Amino acid sequence: MCLSSGRCNYSTLKMRRDVFEEALFKNLTIVLFGLIINYINGTLFYTFVTNVNFHSDSRYILYMQLIINDNVMVSIMVILHVLVYVCPTLNVSMCIVLLLIGENTHKNTPLNLAAMSTERFVAICHPLQHPLICTVSRTYMLIACIWVVGAIPGFINVIITIVFKPLSFFSSGRMCFHINIFQSVHHYYTDYATKILYMFFVWITLIYTYFRVVFSAKAATSDPVLSRKAQMTIRLHVVQLLLCMLSYITPVMDTTLTMLFPDFRSVILFCNAIITNILPRLLSPLIYGLRDQKFKKHMKRSLLCRKKVLTV
Repeated sequence: MCLSSGRCNYSTLKMRRDVFEEALFKNLTIVLFGLIINYINGTLFYTFVTNVNFHSDSRYILYMQLIINDNVMVSIMVILHVLVYVCPTLNVSMCIVLLLIGENTHKNTPLNLAAMSTERFVAICHPLQHPLICTVSRTYMLIACIWVVGAIPGFINVIITIVFKPLSFFSSGRMCFHINIFQSVHHYYTDYATKILYMFFVWITLIYTYFRVVFSAKAATSDPVLSRKAQMTIRLHVVQLLLCMLSYITPVMDTTLTMLFPDFRSVILFCNAIITNILPRLLSPLIYGLRDQKFKKHMKRSLLCRKKVLTV
């Protein structure tokens, strides 16, 4: 279930196969979390699609990008986790495709949070220019750029693999984990460098936009209520980013905890995967979607209308 962290359950599986009850519990838990997250996000997406008022607002368009991205990421994580037990040795080429999609969505999340914070900064600090800067077409162009930038590290890993591995490697069968496919020292340094670069850019963006919004509110250059809401929104972006960054320290957590409790290695790796990868995606729609009163109101209307149609 590891998309970009250094240590995964594959090391555990090499040491000890889970008993049937343990494997069943893990797979049911992962699938259940995946269904819950995708259902909640699907409801939010349905609300967006069925209300044209949101289609021209860059804020909600970026939020829907985050929702779709999380749905794809969680789905890939569930698939990879189940495949470990159903089909332990997967074709390397097929595994690379799944890993590329998973890593792309994993890196898209912090970039999307930076874009959402920038949009709020423009709305508060430059309200008159906001309709001109944050147009629908530019928003979709920004989303396309996020996907392209998020895909670059993955394709670099593939190029490195093509250079240093024989062609027969791509037709072989292996357990589908990042470290089991991209295992050279070149992959390690590439991943390390891109993580630092991405996080540096995102943190600088969040810190800059937050303090600019704070100073704007103190100077009373915009609506104080709207400014306070924007400050809270950016703070929530910081919280979400911190949750997402947990996946970057998963290898350290795995190593430390398994050294302290070696008999519970499998349980530790599984729990860390839930905490660092699944729970942040479960909190995301609750933090942003249900907090927005306008979106919540339309969501209730959409669900009630859909319920009435189904009961007719």
